[in-house]
Amino acid sequence: MEEVVKKRRSVIKRLKKEEARIAKQHGAADAKLQNVPTSTRKMRLVADLIRGKKVNVALSILKFQPKIGAQRLEKLLLSAISNWQAKNADARLEDADLFVKEIFVDGGRMLKRLRPAPQGRGHRVRKRSNHVSLTIDSLTAPTEVAKPEKGASKAKAEKPKAEKKAKSEAKPAAKKTSKKTDNK
Repeated sequence: MEEVVKKRRSVIKRLKKEEARIAKQHGAADAKLQNVPTSTRKMRLVADLIRGKKVNVALSILKFQPKIGAQRLEKLLLSAISNWQAKNADARLEDADLFVKEIFVDGGRMLKRLRPAPQGRGHRVRKRSNHVSLTIDSLTAPTEVAKPEKGASKAKAEKPKAEKKAKSEAKPAAKKTSKKTDNK
């Protein structure tokens, strides 16, 4: 039986931090747009159109979309592309095969105003705003594998796989037989 080696929580946290740091240096690029003076509901309708799409397709969708949020999201997407180019200076944009990895719209601050109403009353008007976060990434980007711990060697990691292959090759495929008894 293979022994499962448990890692300490501190080791797991450190490895996650290293992976996040590497991902931040290369790969995905972020862009944020804050305090956009439209409601989150209206902006989410446009954001849902481009989620998961390739960047070229998303830009063409946003260019011809009549909604007010489309112009702002188009600018944000272009900003994210330039951020990706700054991070990955050695990679070509045409070969990168970029796509919209993540886009979400959160509520921003709300300006509360009063509108005069009949009989001396006032109705409250909420002027909403939103924050948009956009992440783009490349489909063809090479993923870096976490380094093995100091105590583990490659020979030990490969040995159990080799044993499993040898055992499976040694046993011929057994035919299934069912025993039926006739009780008359």
